[in-house]
Amino acid sequence: MRLVLVGPPGAGKGTQAQFLAAHYSIPHISTGDIFRANLKASTPLGLQAKGYMDAGQLVPDEVTNEMVKDRLTHDDTANGFLLDGFPRNTVQAEVLRAFLAEKRTPLDAVLELAIENEIIIKRLSSRLTCKNCGAPASPEATACPSCGGELYQREDDKEEVIAKRLAVYEEQTAPIVHFYRTEGLLITISADGEVSEITDRAITALSRVHG
Repeated sequence: MRLVLVGPPGAGKGTQAQFLAAHYSIPHISTGDIFRANLKASTPLGLQAKGYMDAGQLVPDEVTNEMVKDRLTHDDTANGFLLDGFPRNTVQAEVLRAFLAEKRTPLDAVLELAIENEIIIKRLSSRLTCKNCGAPASPEATACPSCGGELYQREDDKEEVIAKRLAVYEEQTAPIVHFYRTEGLLITISADGEVSEITDRAITALSRVHG
């Protein structure tokens, strides 16, 4: 299964990516992980990215594209992969399409996690995060459920910041939903509900393209 996961911040992509990657026995590839791996190993691409980041600039698409393309040549992607956080725009989507066409390994599907902005704002603005291990926690929690650490609200989980993040998503990333719909690859499911319900919904929807 070669899969791309798309959806707004707070739709639960990271959580669903882990379950789906385990279900299909494929690697969960997030752009954040790729960046960290390249920076840690001081690869030529990592050093390039670091130069932009140190200057307070966004890492250009060309560098991100090359990092992703390199990751997709690793042995663990032979039976498929789940991309989370890439592509972020139609330029990246076109680069990915051309790269996979060259390898004769096109995408099987693009899964969109759809959810109302109001639900996202409510969900994220009530979320707490562990200062120690970074795990998320429910509003009722008094300590981290993973390690017992102290909880706090991240700056980017405040309502006004969430609204801005959603606006950026609509402007930059939502056009790839249209791109993949015209490619006939888009499968949309509701991301509202319990985690296990959403996972079941995703697997049922994806069984149409991958028995």
